Amino acid sequence: MKKVWPYLLLIIIVVLWARNTGGQQEQASPEDTQNHLPGRQALVLDIQGPIGPATRDYLSHALEIAAERDAELVIIRLDTPGGLDASTRDIVKSILNSSVPVATFVAPEGARAASAGTYILYASHIAAMSPATNVGAATPVAIIGAPPPAAKDSPLKKPQDKDSEEDGETDGDEDEAGSSDNPMMKKAINDSVAYIRSLAKRRDRNEDWAERAVREAASIPSEEALELGVIDLIADNVGDLLEKIDGMVVDLSGRDHVMETSGLIIERLEPNWRSKVLAVITSPTIAYLLLLIGVYGLILEGYNPGAIVPGVVGAICLLIALYAFQMLPVNYAGLALIVLGIILMIAEAMAPSFGALGFGGVVAMVIGSVILIDTDVPGFAVSRSLIGAIATVGSLGLMAIIGFAVKARQRPVVAGREQLVGDIGTALDSFEHEGHIHIHSERWNAVTEAPVKKGEDVMVTGLDGLTLMVRPVDE
Repeated sequence: MKKVWPYLLLIIIVVLWARNTGGQQEQASPEDTQNHLPGRQALVLDIQGPIGPATRDYLSHALEIAAERDAELVIIRLDTPGGLDASTRDIVKSILNSSVPVATFVAPEGARAASAGTYILYASHIAAMSPATNVGAATPVAIIGAPPPAAKDSPLKKPQDKDSEEDGETDGDEDEAGSSDNPMMKKAINDSVAYIRSLAKRRDRNEDWAERAVREAASIPSEEALELGVIDLIADNVGDLLEKIDGMVVDLSGRDHVMETSGLIIERLEPNWRSKVLAVITSPTIAYLLLLIGVYGLILEGYNPGAIVPGVVGAICLLIALYAFQMLPVNYAGLALIVLGIILMIAEAMAPSFGALGFGGVVAMVIGSVILIDTDVPGFAVSRSLIGAIATVGSLGLMAIIGFAVKARQRPVVAGREQLVGDIGTALDSFEHEGHIHIHSERWNAVTEAPVKKGEDVMVTGLDGLTLMVRPVDE
C-alpha cells in the first residue's frame, strides 16, 4: 500500500488541478471586449471537424452557460463533414429545448455542413451560411456502404424523372423507402427522412429538399440554399450576421421572440476541461492505444507481482478506454478479437509454438483493430498506420522469439544426463570396478569397464541413478 499512495496522490492532484482549470475556462474570454455585460452578449462556439461525444458535451454545456447569463444569442460557427448519429441527436435536442436563440453559421468560406451538420442547421432558430460554403449529403453513412439496389428501385431520382415527380408519378416500389431489397436500409432512410422533415417543419424551412438531402445525398451551395429556403440568410462574418438578424422574429419555445442583436458583445466560449478531455479520449486512435496499454500493463503486473507501476497505469488506462468505448459505436467482436490476439501473442512468448500462436494472434489483433469502430464517419476510425505499426512490431517481436527458440534447440545441453554422457572426467583414485571421478567440479561415484589409474582421464558412457558408468579414454 505504501507504494500505491504516491500514485493515488498524484491522480488526486491532477483531478483537482483540472477542475480548477475547468472552472476558469468556463468563464470564456471576450473576443472583442473585456467588459462582461450579462444579457447583452452573443456567445460564439466553434465546432470544426466530426461531431462526437466531445462536441455534444461542449455545446450542451455552452447552452447552459448562455441560459445562466441570459445571453441574447448563441452562434455556432460550423464546419463539419458529419458525425455520430447519437451525438447529433443529442445536440439537436439541446438546441430545440434551448431558452436562448441559437444561430448556426456555416463559416468561414470553404466550410461545409455535411451529414450531421445539415440536421444541426435545420434544428437551429437561425440558419446562416458564408459565401462559398455548402450544405447537404445527409444520407446515413452506414447506408452509403450498403450494396446499391436495382436500378428500378434506386432512391436516387435521375434528372429525366424530375417532371414525372412533379406530376406526382412515383414508382410503387420506391414508396418513401428508397429500396425494397434492403429492409435495414429502408428503415434507416425512412427514420432519417422523418426526422429531418420534422425539423424543417418546426423551423418553417424547405422540407422537400431536406428529404432529398437524405434520400439522394443532395448537396447545394449557400446561394442555392438561400433561394430554396433551406437557410435564412448569407453573411460574410459574425458582425454581418448580427446586423442582418437584428429585428428578426424567431420561434423560441413556442413564442415569438424579436432578436435585438445591435451592439451585442461578441464572446468566444472555449471548451472546458471536461470537453477537452473527452475530445482526446473519445478519439478512436487514442482509445485504442489506452486499451492496449491497459491490457499489457495488467499482464506485466501479473508476470511481475509487486511491480505496482504497470498494474496502476494499466488499470487506469483500461478503465478510461472502456469509458471512451461506451460513447463510441464499438463492434464488440472486434474488441474480443483484439483481446484474443494479445493473449495468443503472450502465449507464444511463454510457450513457443514456432509461430502458430503468435502469428494467429497478430492476425486476430489486426482484424479486430480494423473492425473495432463500427462506423464509416470521417474522423471516427482507428488509424490504419497505427494498426500497421503495431502489427509490424508484434510480428518482429514474434520473429525474435522464434529465433531465440530455434537457437535454444540447437545449443548444446549444459545440464542433466545428456550433458554428462560422452564428457571427460578425471579418476580420483585407482580402481578396477567401483571408485570416484571428478567431473564438472563435482565428485561422482563411478563404475568402470576396465581398470582405471588415479589421475587418468575417463569418459562417461552412461548413468545409473547417481552412479556414472565410465571407461578409460585410451580404450
